[in-house]
Amino acid sequence: MSDRDELTRQFEAQRPHLRAVGYRMLGSWAAAEDAVQDTWLRLHRTDPAEVANLPAWLTTVISRICLDHLRSRAAHPEHPLDDAAPDLRDTTYDPEQAAVQTDSVSRALLVVLDRLSPAERVAFVLHDVFAVPFDQIAVVVDRTPTAAKQLASRARRRVRGNPAVSPVDLARHRRVVEAFLDAAHTGNVEALLAILAPDVVRRADAAAVLTGTPLTAHGITRVTEDIARFGRRAAFAEPALIDGTVGAVVAPRGHLTLVLRFQFEGTRITEYEVIADPDRLRTLAIATLP
Repeated sequence: MSDRDELTRQFEAQRPHLRAVGYRMLGSWAAAEDAVQDTWLRLHRTDPAEVANLPAWLTTVISRICLDHLRSRAAHPEHPLDDAAPDLRDTTYDPEQAAVQTDSVSRALLVVLDRLSPAERVAFVLHDVFAVPFDQIAVVVDRTPTAAKQLASRARRRVRGNPAVSPVDLARHRRVVEAFLDAAHTGNVEALLAILAPDVVRRADAAAVLTGTPLTAHGITRVTEDIARFGRRAAFAEPALIDGTVGAVVAPRGHLTLVLRFQFEGTRITEYEVIADPDRLRTLAIATLP
């Protein structure tokens, strides 16, 4: 077997890892595949004798490719067509079928990563997800190892957020939100009745509901009927920290489309708000839950 053939074999063994790096960096399978292919082309143009540590070399190369892509996307923001988020108000859209195409990566994490600067995202993903040392990350982001460590630390604080409630309340509210999303997704009315306060209120902005739908719904009967229509979107929902309290993001393919904010009394939801207006979404502090 020639050196070139051996290099190809080793590259194929690394392909799943490279695809995973690309997806977490870019939040798009199509863009990740393109990054993997670009990495292969650069390897093909490289003298095998110059590659001392192939896994490290490949990780560095695909990370640089992703960093360039992220910087370009920040300057000209748009989602790839094949990964574009669907209009979840469209009742003909089938989230169940689309959900099978998603990865087990937390949607909330992808949402938060999308809010980081390109260098922060690269440093965080490489170190916290793939345990790449900071001296190698420094080469990718063109910083010193100390500066690379600071990038990852700053990103980590944003990913984790700053809870405004006690750990006990955080855990309790998370269980309530998980039960709400599960009941909404499965259409379990009895479970919803156990979670919602009798005088629960649902609020929404105009971007979150179909034309003609009231922006406010009062009472458990009306709100439960409203949740039945939301159930299709719940396939893409996941608990998250919203402005320091437990809420949920709806993020098909990692692209944020809705946020749910809740108010609680004990183990019941007394009010929740559905936010879809892009300007409002940008003002929210979103983080992952522990």
